[in-house]
Amino acid sequence: MNEQGHTDRDAKPIQRIVIAGGGTAGWMVAALMSKTLGKSLDIKLVESDEIGTVGVGEATIPTLLTFHELLEINEQEFMAATQATFKLGIGFENWRNVNENYVHSFGTTGTDHWTAGFQHFWHKGRERNLAGDYGDYCLELKAALAGRFAHLPRTGMNYAFHLDATLYAKFLRKFSEGFGVQRVEGKIVQVKADADSGHIRSIKLDSGADIEGDLFIDCTGFRGLLIGETLKVPYQDWSHWLFNDSAVAAQTESVGEAVPYTRSIAHASGWQWRIPLQHRVGNGLVYSSRYIDDEQAKTTLMAHLQGQPLMQPRVLKFRPGQRHKTWHKNCVAIGLSSGFIEPLESTSIHLIQRGIIRLMRLFPVRGICQADVDEYNQQTLDEIEHIRDFVVLHYKVTNRTDSPYWNACRSMEVPASLQHRINLFRETGRVFRVPNELFAENSWIQVMLGQGITPKQHHQSADLMGDAELSRFLNGIKANIDRTVAQLPTHQAYFQQYCGAAKV
Repeated sequence: MNEQGHTDRDAKPIQRIVIAGGGTAGWMVAALMSKTLGKSLDIKLVESDEIGTVGVGEATIPTLLTFHELLEINEQEFMAATQATFKLGIGFENWRNVNENYVHSFGTTGTDHWTAGFQHFWHKGRERNLAGDYGDYCLELKAALAGRFAHLPRTGMNYAFHLDATLYAKFLRKFSEGFGVQRVEGKIVQVKADADSGHIRSIKLDSGADIEGDLFIDCTGFRGLLIGETLKVPYQDWSHWLFNDSAVAAQTESVGEAVPYTRSIAHASGWQWRIPLQHRVGNGLVYSSRYIDDEQAKTTLMAHLQGQPLMQPRVLKFRPGQRHKTWHKNCVAIGLSSGFIEPLESTSIHLIQRGIIRLMRLFPVRGICQADVDEYNQQTLDEIEHIRDFVVLHYKVTNRTDSPYWNACRSMEVPASLQHRINLFRETGRVFRVPNELFAENSWIQVMLGQGITPKQHHQSADLMGDAELSRFLNGIKANIDRTVAQLPTHQAYFQQYCGAAKV
């Protein structure tokens, strides 16, 4: 018997899908669901042209390539349609301390031994004055800093995209409608639930139309119209770990060649993003309203723009956290309605993707089963908690003492799961990936080293190599990377030839 007092045998087959809300989340759901199950389902997406989308999520991570493979999307067509450029990582400026920078790249660094990761051999090399910077042994990182890019054989370079989120939603809308998705124009004015089961029965639009469904996907953004306002699923607030609750965004003209990485520039009370697209640059300042007000944030952002602004700065408010349940009754929240951390590591689009893939794997064809719901919610919570810890790491581990904001970040208590990882790396240099975790060992290592943690020791396997052997090992890796980077075309030349978009 499930939480409503009904047995799963009473469940009704799922045939009618209603996606409430469009934007990136809604159309990603529509695209994968229609491509996978469109022949057996009636899929409607409800959105209003009058309601704007957040639309600033312009940086992605390499998992998006998997999503596009599932959809069988042509990369060149997608990039041209969305004014996209390539992304090899994120450059963190002023995070460890003012005027100290590092890169979190998408690549692997060096070569691991089965007993110990490459960081242990690098650490031994640093002790013996035989090693350069940790980043010298990562192809993606060196290519990013050199402003170079190309597709390499056998997926020799890991990459993601910078894209126009609004154009991406339009691209996926056209794709989805090709597989039978019906778009319904209108504002949702009422959500009707069954008095007995509490399940959502229909949504009423301002036109008077009632859109009935068996399964509802809440893509209504921060408002959470279905999952929050109607089904009353509470929200778990993480603002005691993630202080930022606001962002101000603006677009500017391009004033130079597009670099193949996102720039994340720390300021006194937050951080600024700079994301180069083919036709413009996306900019924003993410900040905590406890330490700076909206007008000060606008002034800070506008003072640090490069290029002529193309719009007035727009303020966005959010609350970092996660719904206690992202699937409740016959409603699944995907995107901002399910929760939000912040844009620092470009995980928002990834979490949309993971939400819909997880739903496809647990799809309730014969009716909603509580065991499926519980599994979905547990997997979702585990995944976002790991991502939360990774993002909190950037704020906790810092040498900055120049503002109340950074002092508060540095001194806050963090989740025990994160504190363990920090302690383990600081004491031993070890990093272990949690099963099904998004960020791999090298991501944790790059950020922990970049933020200022130097391990106190290394694995004894590294001590088995003499200086000459260790030097040859390290220099061989670096030489291969330098040789490859030197042969790559510039990022600007490559994307213009590969997927250049029409001027807009």
